[in-house]
Amino acid sequence: MASSIAKVGVNLASDISITLEQTLISLIRSCKTPNHLLQLQSQIITSAIDYKSHITSSHFVSKCCELKLINHARQVFDRLPERSHTSLWNVMSKGYLQIHAYNEVMVLFTDMMKENVKPNCYTLPVVMKSCCKAFALREGEQVHSVAIKTGFKSNTYVGTNLIEFYSGGGHVTRAYRVFTEMVLRNVVSWTAMINGYVANGDLVSAKRLFDLAPERDVVLWSRIVSAHAEAGDMVEAKRLFNLMPGKDLMSYNTLLNGYAKNGDVEGFERIFENMEDRNIFSWNGLIGGYAHNGRFVEVLSAFKRMVRESDVQPNDATLVSVLAACARLGSLDFGKWVHKYAERSGYKGNVYVCNGLMDMYAKCGLVECSIDVFKSMDKKDLISWNTIINALAVHGHGADALEIFGEMKSSGEKPDGITFIGILCACSHMGLVKEGLDHFHSMSDEHSIEPQIEHYGCVVDLLARGGLLEQAFEFVRKMPMEADGVVWTALLAASRVHKKIEFAELSLKKLIEIDRENPANYVMLSNVYGEARKWEDLARLKVAMRDTGSKKVPGLSSIQTDDEIVEFYCFDERHSKTEEIYCALRGLTKLLRLCGYGADPMELESGT
Repeated sequence: MASSIAKVGVNLASDISITLEQTLISLIRSCKTPNHLLQLQSQIITSAIDYKSHITSSHFVSKCCELKLINHARQVFDRLPERSHTSLWNVMSKGYLQIHAYNEVMVLFTDMMKENVKPNCYTLPVVMKSCCKAFALREGEQVHSVAIKTGFKSNTYVGTNLIEFYSGGGHVTRAYRVFTEMVLRNVVSWTAMINGYVANGDLVSAKRLFDLAPERDVVLWSRIVSAHAEAGDMVEAKRLFNLMPGKDLMSYNTLLNGYAKNGDVEGFERIFENMEDRNIFSWNGLIGGYAHNGRFVEVLSAFKRMVRESDVQPNDATLVSVLAACARLGSLDFGKWVHKYAERSGYKGNVYVCNGLMDMYAKCGLVECSIDVFKSMDKKDLISWNTIINALAVHGHGADALEIFGEMKSSGEKPDGITFIGILCACSHMGLVKEGLDHFHSMSDEHSIEPQIEHYGCVVDLLARGGLLEQAFEFVRKMPMEADGVVWTALLAASRVHKKIEFAELSLKKLIEIDRENPANYVMLSNVYGEARKWEDLARLKVAMRDTGSKKVPGLSSIQTDDEIVEFYCFDERHSKTEEIYCALRGLTKLLRLCGYGADPMELESGT
């Protein structure tokens, strides 16, 4: 009788313990905010409830990681009296992987081995992914050895991650060896190996393996189609697409993007129009395709169509593409409308959208609006800082650009090469030659950034604008790479400003060696000769232009009217309202003359 009662008591205690554990797990899962989770932890401690079971602890650590409390998760993990359960280590490792703390994952795995905790098939893939992301080949090889010793050599999941690790590091032969040693290979394994060949530029081996694959799902079919599209072989990509069974929306999007990246506008338009269903990737493929091929007017038209006709809501990638098109077209009014639309759609403060807005406003001439957007951002990335610094520099606000650069360094954001292009440009516009040179030298001395041709070009412009043409030419002579057309064009322009004919002639000689057919070079030198009244040299240059067949391409302008972008050339007569336009233009010319404006004959001559 007593033993029966004791047995019932034990079972009852066990049932209560299980019920309590299930309740705790349910409460942990229900936490939506960090404060909620920490309050729950306090209540558990205050109530002296034992929550140290590995199952409850695993859920708690996992929820900490989910709510971005990774340091607190580690504190809880380190204080656990019993850490022999693999699931605890797996949860902590996954948390580090999610925040890209790859070194922490590898260190944790080392600690796990020291404590003789046996890994399972879920442990090793997380560590392998971290080794791959951190380019840690030696550590990855050690994990591979552990997989062999612990009996996971032939595990499909582990093997697939080993394939991705080796191929991601460029060791595709070793990846293939792992592939061949796998006892069971599923479609994911085949896809990983084919991806490895594609990533390493071996499309022939990828196609050979694809033909041998015993099973092909839509992901594998789409991958081989996109691989041929990436290689520029749209004929083969289309042939494979036609052979693909069970095509889905992803398949059509893959082919659409292939046509877009290869410059076939009619091709991706045709695919888009023939699609029965479209998702956000379909619309972004169409809009991005137009942007990639320089069809910015069509970008705006496609976006309007998406908003008006589709149930698909634009995302931040859509808005960034549209804002970039507005910037290229100078379509300020439409850009402002997109700004308001973005805020109404919940993208206010979105880093990518704000970066696009800053760039659009700056390129449309409203740098003050760019500053307002920048100041409104709670979170800024490197592109945010670079965008505002370059915007300020280009618009002549050099002092503000340098001030923002100081704030950038104080915030802990590390500058890159693009940052210094803006800084050097700011110094150039302000005539701060010494400060500009100091910033140039600080790139390698303080920030470990190797200057590129663009930075050398900025320094040349800095010196040339400051009238130090001889120093600029000496700087070009000592450059570690050959000067390009941009550098010599800057010198030619400065030679014109400072009326240094000998330097202008030398610059033109170098420009002709780089691009003999470019008429802009001859035009700039003709301006130099004209302003110096060297008519014989000017006449000789005109003959040289004629003999080389150089002809200046007419300038193109655009204007937004009645919700559309209209492009026109000088003396253009293509518009349906040409007569009315020229009538208005003649009226404006008369008004300008009455105000005392007179065109510079030399400028008019250079534009013919």
